[in-house]
Amino acid sequence: MKIWKGIPAALIAVLCVISMTSAIAAQDDAAGATTKSSSSFNHGKYGIGVIFGEPSGLSAKMWTTKSTGFDLGLAWSFSGNGNFHIHGDYLFHNFGLFDVSKGSLPFYFGIGARILFQDDTKIGVRLPIGIEYYFDTFPVAVFGEVVPILDLAPDTEFDINGGIGVRFYF
Repeated sequence: MKIWKGIPAALIAVLCVISMTSAIAAQDDAAGATTKSSSSFNHGKYGIGVIFGEPSGLSAKMWTTKSTGFDLGLAWSFSGNGNFHIHGDYLFHNFGLFDVSKGSLPFYFGIGARILFQDDTKIGVRLPIGIEYYFDTFPVAVFGEVVPILDLAPDTEFDINGGIGVRFYF
């Protein structure tokens, strides 16, 4: 693994953006701008499951408010030579965009970071966009997402990830 001169500045920039979005989300929740439907809120605060796509592996989620949460992925990237991938995102959910008769189907978007371990380990900013369907009869949700990525180190490059997954909530 190499050490890059630009990594500290890139990580500080990502942390600043996440901090700003956290402050905005806290204001939205205080004002009641978006609320989580009762069927998905009753599933529990924590979810764990799998994601299939690019990358494929374990997926976890933790709700922080009724409309925001963090997700984490520990996965294997099959592009190129195949490499270990870690990502974490701060997500904002809109439960009013799609009207479903049973369960709930929020649209979500967010910002996060990823590390792709390879010969030239990459660190980048993620911008996930997706939907997650919460069943009303059992604590399971399925999701699909597309994630544009701007790698900042060791070189600035654009990439895209995406996948479908399932999580059990408790």
